[in-house]
Amino acid sequence: MLLLNMLAEQRIEEAMRDGAFDNLPGEGKPLALDDDLLVPEEARVAYRVLKNAGFVPPELETRREIADLHRLIASETADEEQQRRAYARLAVLQAALEGKGRGALLRGEYRIRLLARFGRR
Repeated sequence: MLLLNMLAEQRIEEAMRDGAFDNLPGEGKPLALDDDLLVPEEARVAYRVLKNAGFVPPELETRREIADLHRLIASETADEEQQRRAYARLAVLQAALEGKGRGALLRGEYRIRLLARFGRR
């Protein structure tokens, strides 16, 4: 692998000397990074690869919708009916995630026993 890294670095340096990276679109502008805060850190690379391939995992879409609902509930512009519907939809989405085993792993009795086993309460 070291040889491959050295070869890649050599090719990059040659391209830089030849001006291959000059005047690229977006040069000097900040990168437009996606908001990956809702994706667990250990899954971000995999999710990014899937997203670049045109696929967004349903779990990620659900988590984004949950975050949107939290923002709606916290907003001062939402009326009572909107908040009631948001709470109902939020409950359904959270139950769906937990039903799939995601997000439920460290909840309830299992969490208490796990923390007790590791001496953290």
